[in-house]
Amino acid sequence: MPPAAPGADDEPLPRRRLVFAIVSLALFMASVDQTIVATALSAIQHDLHARINWSGWTITIYSLGQIVAMPLAGRISDQYGRKKIFLGAVVLFTTSSLLCGFASSIYLLLPLRALQALGGGAFMPSASGIVSDQFGRDRDRALGMFTSIFPIGGIVGPIIGGVFVTYWSWRGIFLVNVPIGILLLVLGFKFIPRSRRQPTAHTDLPGVLLLALLLISAMFGITYLGTGGRPIWDPVFIGCEAVALVTLVLFVRHARRAFAPFIPIRLLHGKGFGVMNAINFLYGAAALGFGALVPLYAEERYHIHTLQAGTLLTARAVGMICVAGLAVMALRRTGYRLPMIVGFLVVGVGLVFMALHPYGLSAYMWLAVTAAITGIGMGLGMPAANNASMQLAPDQVAGISGLRGMFRQCGSIMSVSITTAILARSGDPGIAQAHVLITFAAITALIIPLIFLVPDHRGKW
Repeated sequence: MPPAAPGADDEPLPRRRLVFAIVSLALFMASVDQTIVATALSAIQHDLHARINWSGWTITIYSLGQIVAMPLAGRISDQYGRKKIFLGAVVLFTTSSLLCGFASSIYLLLPLRALQALGGGAFMPSASGIVSDQFGRDRDRALGMFTSIFPIGGIVGPIIGGVFVTYWSWRGIFLVNVPIGILLLVLGFKFIPRSRRQPTAHTDLPGVLLLALLLISAMFGITYLGTGGRPIWDPVFIGCEAVALVTLVLFVRHARRAFAPFIPIRLLHGKGFGVMNAINFLYGAAALGFGALVPLYAEERYHIHTLQAGTLLTARAVGMICVAGLAVMALRRTGYRLPMIVGFLVVGVGLVFMALHPYGLSAYMWLAVTAAITGIGMGLGMPAANNASMQLAPDQVAGISGLRGMFRQCGSIMSVSITTAILARSGDPGIAQAHVLITFAAITALIIPLIFLVPDHRGKW
């Protein structure tokens, strides 16, 4: 075993801040790529002569790849060291981005995009572990600030993508990652210290394959149903969900019996973890899922121009940024429960107002204000939600971070897929989506009782 990494207190503060900046840039780059393709779908479809359903999978397959990569990367980064997995993720992400930029067909772009997702999905857990190692007793504040980067990158992604598509080519949204990735590789190799390794018997490949099959079959079935015009009794949908259900049973059984499962069963439903997984899934469905649909709602219901509709997500980002830093700094006094309760209630209120007809304002201003309200709620609740499960097992921060991201991504993809299936069958998509927003608000209300089951740590750091 290599020598243990220096403790957080042994590292000078400027070096710790530099490490924080390096891993934050990686996370920002990965989160941007989650949504940057959205504005390039039409260009990709035209240039590669692809059908819209195939070009749309450039977004879906990235999310699916991240869902599979996050818990796996969390496990192996705890096992083999955060720095190794982080640098490996940089190499994979950068190389696959370069290849995506030169893809000559949609059938080549999709598998390369999946490889890019594996690299991008590995950033969050390995980088979270690095931040936790570096900041020791202040890990709660550092992780709260760090994980707030992910949604911000997702929000600015479509804007950056629009600039590249307008003034260069869709290929630029992938090629821009190459110089950034090379810079990250050099800085990471030089400045990120080695972390302590947690030796385990082996990497649980059967568990990885079962989880991958479970998630891909479930998500593909829902996405297939969401393409429009397909009944819920469609044999492809039923078959996919049947496979997912059987695989879920096998996965849980495997996690209970395996000597060293890559997701320990206690992280799925052990004390405190089960409720946090449920909260993260519902949060992903309501708070993250609706974000991808706000521009569509503005266009369908109020006929707002596409460029204006996209800026509504900026209003949400501004609301989130304004309060997230303060919420992080106040965590030690407030504990986890209070900011989560207030934050999710505010998100629900914003969703309800967004579904209502504008009162006293133009449609654009009304949507911008309500989007900002939801951002304020997310800024209040997200730092506490990010840290709530971390304190249950501080020695497995990377694994917990990957699991949290997996549940949120699952919730987000499911809500988007189900919503698009509803809209495809609706005679008035704008009004139908308003009803969906009310449903999302109800989901945030369902989270509140669960929060009282979350272990609180006020004043215990």
